[in-house]
Amino acid sequence: MTLVQLEYIVAVDTYRSFVTAADKCFVTQPTLSMQIQKLEELINVKIFDRSKQPVSPTEIGAQIIAQARIILQESGKIKELISSQQQDILGELRIGVIPTVAPYLLPEVISSMLEKYPELKLLIWEYTTEDIIHHLKTGVLDCGILATPLTDPNITETPLYYENFVSYISKNSKLYKKKAVDAEDLNNENIWLLNEGHCMRNQVLNICRSTKNNRLPGLEYNTGSVETLVRMVDLNGGATLLPELAIAELNAKQTTKIRHFKSPEPVREISLVTHKNFIKKRMLNALKDEILEIIPKAMRQKKKKDVVGI
Repeated sequence: MTLVQLEYIVAVDTYRSFVTAADKCFVTQPTLSMQIQKLEELINVKIFDRSKQPVSPTEIGAQIIAQARIILQESGKIKELISSQQQDILGELRIGVIPTVAPYLLPEVISSMLEKYPELKLLIWEYTTEDIIHHLKTGVLDCGILATPLTDPNITETPLYYENFVSYISKNSKLYKKKAVDAEDLNNENIWLLNEGHCMRNQVLNICRSTKNNRLPGLEYNTGSVETLVRMVDLNGGATLLPELAIAELNAKQTTKIRHFKSPEPVREISLVTHKNFIKKRMLNALKDEILEIIPKAMRQKKKKDVVGI
């Protein structure tokens, strides 16, 4: 039994396809299949049910794969120990980021990290919270940047900053004349929301519990873009809630529509999350340091802020 064989069965379980798994492992599909077959013959157990599409593990196969993931994670610690001794930050870091964080945080972080660590390769995907958690548990991702708390015993959370929610209000709204708002002010306002699956949608609904979200008669609009919410308010009226870092992307005319909440302001906690067995600690610390470098000091403190659940 070899680590390579274990990598192959984990890859097939992750992607549920021998072809895709072979591609991700940079080998031919016959090579991957042959090694898995050898492993099955060695332990006299069928790990995968090949009659199903997509391919899925047998009952005993699922248990073997779960153990294989642990073995691979533990073996990876040897490389991390060596890297730590050499004081180098090199290799591959696979990051998942929620779409309501990525455009306002990552561009500056990416350029800084690549300049400081030329031997580091960053692989970044925008996913929903649910997908990030799934990919952390299956080993597709190394870490995620998303809203917390998650209260998942298999996930380690490292809070980075606390970002205020602000309201973005149409000039046609009665609320436009207010200097600051509270959740009750939004009760009778039409609120533009992100589509289901986005944690920020849940947070907005938690802030505005009795808010209407049936925006226009005959229209059901589903979007995963904060920028689209802004445009919908500009053109169709109503209001929406934005994360504070998004304000920097607005033009001068749009910033006049921003209204902050009265104290205590609702905030979202943004954290760096990993699987509990994560081993690339030096890379993670480097990423954390770069993020904190660009985040205003006021946003790193939780004091006098109301963290909204997801």
